[in-house]
Amino acid sequence: MTSTLPETVLPYEQAVAAFDPVLGLEVHVELNTVTKMFCGCSTVFGAAPNTQVCPVCLGLPGALPVLNEKALESAVRIGLALNCTIADWCRFARKNYFYPDMPKNFQTSQYDEPIAYAGFLDVELDDGSTFRVEIERAHMEEDTGKSLHIGGSTGRIHGAEYSLVDYNRAGIPLIEIVTKPITGTGARAPEIARAYVATLRDLLKALRVSDVRMEQGSLRCDANVSLRPSPEAPLGTRTETKNVNSLRSVERAVRYEISRQAAVLRAGGRIIQETRHWHEDTGVTTSGRSKEEAEDYRYFPEPDLVPIAPDRAWVDALRGTLPEPPAQRRRRLQSDWGYTDLEIRDVVNAGALELVAETVAAGASPASARKWWTQELARRANAEGVELASMAVTPAQLAALQRLVDDGTLTDSLARQALDGVLAGEGDPEQVVAARGLRLVSDDAALGEAVDRAIAANPDVAEKIRGGKVQAAGALVGAVMRDMRGQADAAKVRGLVLSRLAPADL
Repeated sequence: MTSTLPETVLPYEQAVAAFDPVLGLEVHVELNTVTKMFCGCSTVFGAAPNTQVCPVCLGLPGALPVLNEKALESAVRIGLALNCTIADWCRFARKNYFYPDMPKNFQTSQYDEPIAYAGFLDVELDDGSTFRVEIERAHMEEDTGKSLHIGGSTGRIHGAEYSLVDYNRAGIPLIEIVTKPITGTGARAPEIARAYVATLRDLLKALRVSDVRMEQGSLRCDANVSLRPSPEAPLGTRTETKNVNSLRSVERAVRYEISRQAAVLRAGGRIIQETRHWHEDTGVTTSGRSKEEAEDYRYFPEPDLVPIAPDRAWVDALRGTLPEPPAQRRRRLQSDWGYTDLEIRDVVNAGALELVAETVAAGASPASARKWWTQELARRANAEGVELASMAVTPAQLAALQRLVDDGTLTDSLARQALDGVLAGEGDPEQVVAARGLRLVSDDAALGEAVDRAIAANPDVAEKIRGGKVQAAGALVGAVMRDMRGQADAAKVRGLVLSRLAPADL
């Protein structure tokens, strides 16, 4: 069984003072096509094991693949958005290796002729600076199946009693985006790695080519890390931490690898070229598979698929479909909404930018939309351990709820009660307000009677107010609000209390 005990590490500050880190990030993106890359099987996530398979994606003899046109379109759009050159001519290749979740014993991929190459992505960091990441290539391939290791404590093959294979994922369209060596990061290497993957995720989401849900594996990052004595020295030996599936983990895994490798080098050891596994629970990487020598995948052109020669007019037409770059859009929205840098950062960090935009489009003010999503709903999402976007309230419903506050139908407190009903599936805000009887009481006579009852029940407080201690009015306001079950305007109630009790000269 592989140990997950931490190895010796050098404190991070000492590590980056002694060595220059170099990164290489490989991001795999599952496309959101309806069918798989080379067959008509469904790509819906979460189906029963081995129910979305056919002779093509199972690699049965005589089955012939046909390229998914939508996957090709998505690949070209991704390449264009990454400022890549789109190949005039490219083709698929067979990448030969054996693994149980590879039903054909080879992966249909692209080798030396990718669909897109030589691009870049500008990444904005928290301090407002920009770092350019050079893109080596973006190529098309198919995903593998999924091995499930039963028994043991780690969920990995080591220590498992037996393994099962689900081939539903085999053949799902993938785009692999590979950076050139990322140099010049210094101590900010982990931050830049996280920011790059976050920026790439936002771009892919804006392109609508993937749901980019890292927790489901539709966006996965392999983080390559190496160290060298100085920026002028040759590149060091790299390790590849596989399938890191959250932004936080990308940052932590890079940081740990820098500290671990620095400790090995400082002690006079050498780095082994290998894959590494990231352990979210312990915050360490452990050795996976040695890659001391370059693996011979025996690539050769895929004989069952014709080469691809994208029409230039078609590529130019796709260029016209690209959305506004996410960073540029954020700056525009910040200006339109009048947000401070801190406010827009809070919205982005909460994953609420699109939710706020849709809520504003539905009629809410930017300030109220931000308040709901980054405070009340973010608090509830954190408590439930779910993504903000998965909360059972739509931006249109939230805008409708805010309108009820703005027109005086609800107080903020009553609006939160109405939100409870919406989240519970009781209907739209207006329906919940009617069913729960949450509407604010605006009848002056009813409010006056409640004030009189509070005064009669609290004569000592009333006497203090008559004596000029108007701050004591809060106790009577609270009594009235309880009497009215919170369905009263506190400011209006306070005015009624003071009109009855406060001296005329106050």
